[in-house]
Amino acid sequence: MIRVAIVDDHPALREGTASLLAREADIEVIALVDDLAGIRALLAGGDPPDVVIQDIRLGEESGLRMLPGETSAETDAGSARRSAIILWTAYDYPQYAAYAMRAGAAGFVVKTAPTAELVAAIRTVAAGGTHFSMRPDLGTRPLTPREMEVLRLVVDGASNDEAAARLGITTRTIEAHLTRLYERTGARSRTELATRALREGWLDLPVDG
Repeated sequence: MIRVAIVDDHPALREGTASLLAREADIEVIALVDDLAGIRALLAGGDPPDVVIQDIRLGEESGLRMLPGETSAETDAGSARRSAIILWTAYDYPQYAAYAMRAGAAGFVVKTAPTAELVAAIRTVAAGGTHFSMRPDLGTRPLTPREMEVLRLVVDGASNDEAAARLGITTRTIEAHLTRLYERTGARSRTELATRALREGWLDLPVDG
């Protein structure tokens, strides 16, 4: 039997998925968890699940912290390395799949995928393989800490002068950061940059360094 834990903060989705997986003769759902504290406790036990199906957003917390490659993972996740983690998410963006792959996720499945794909992913990662339902954009480099700060201020509606004052740098430096952000993301305006950052969850992604 493949022992599975489902980590999602939406009860109906969590319980509905468990019911669907219960139909599979080789899969046993052993735990339903709604936050990081719950999955930490489960993984810290002596008999963790074979596979963890985990959402990226758990309330105000980021499920990315539970991945083996995260710098805080050993502290936060305890024995998480013994469980294969499938990120199960509504964020169907290549940058999330790329980060998941780099940080040690065994799989990445979008919530709009058929149940059969989730079942296939569980079996694959339980056997030591990987399953990504979309091609990771491995050429996408994470934002630097400064780029992330500038992006957050753009999302907050700060002008270039206001952003410069808050970060203690020049307006010209802010403009240079914005130019690089436009080039990297393909956004053509501050409004498009802010809209995509919110819609695609860029502010939740870890920074580079």
